[in-house]
Amino acid sequence: MRLLDTRTGEFVWVSDPTILRSAIVSHVWSIDGEQSYQDLLQIQHDVRTERALNPELPVDSVLHRASPKIRDSCAYALADGFDFLWLDSCCIDKTSSAELSEAINSMYAWYSFSIVCYAFLHDVDPNEDPRLPHSTFRRSRWHTRGWTLQELIAPRVVIFISGGWRSLGTKSELADVIEEVTGVDRGVLTHTNPLSSVTVARRMSWAAGRVTTRKEDEAYSLMGVFGVNMPAIYGEGALAFGRLQEEILKQVPDQTIFVWDTGHTALDGDEYDDSRSSLLAASPSAFAHSAGPPHPPGTFPPPAGFAPPSHSYE
Repeated sequence: MRLLDTRTGEFVWVSDPTILRSAIVSHVWSIDGEQSYQDLLQIQHDVRTERALNPELPVDSVLHRASPKIRDSCAYALADGFDFLWLDSCCIDKTSSAELSEAINSMYAWYSFSIVCYAFLHDVDPNEDPRLPHSTFRRSRWHTRGWTLQELIAPRVVIFISGGWRSLGTKSELADVIEEVTGVDRGVLTHTNPLSSVTVARRMSWAAGRVTTRKEDEAYSLMGVFGVNMPAIYGEGALAFGRLQEEILKQVPDQTIFVWDTGHTALDGDEYDDSRSSLLAASPSAFAHSAGPPHPPGTFPPPAGFAPPSHSYE
């Protein structure tokens, strides 16, 4: 796992993220792009070259040239007493398919291992009460993105930060509002109830209204929510969501995975809707109305020939 030194802006590689106290950032990527691993690596190289000629160069010279988001994230974490920070936009070498796949499969664990997660909501007014019915907090794009679902659930401590880098409150403090906005059960948000106590269909419904830039990420962003792993293969498109459901079926004896509906029938239009030709849904949106079944996993009789996993699922 590659971390940022919050004092210097240099990368630090750790094989076991649990041995360091680190913070992690959840954010919506800018439509103008983010500073990448390669961008920051070049800045670090330039600063080292200049420092060889001028040893008096400030220790935080890299951060002075980094993007405002990287610089402000490091400053906020450092002020909170954290020497190390993880930010997905610059801490993953996305040109390496092996590293990208490993990061995608490890991300839920990384968020859960972090001491604190800073959820940076760039479009939220720092001067308003998030609980207000029409607050910008409730309308933030952060609540609509696919990847931020696991980033909301996995960490025990999430601090919501406004666009001006002011604290809006913690996940626990705002749990009632977040439950209203996202549909995620308050017990899951506060870690009083394990994810395994929630049906597959209900968990899927949390993602039904969320969007991802890449079609494959509809599936990849949910692996941690269901405790499954699979290779990330960009280019497979909607097949990724089918693979995700197959992996869930191997791990979780819960038939609510079949409780989905596109909301369309053959009478809705001139063309026949064959979306129900498969037992598996085409995307999380098919679970938009599937939050209702109250049965916890395991209360449904397993399919014939089903062999339960030998380990407990959390």
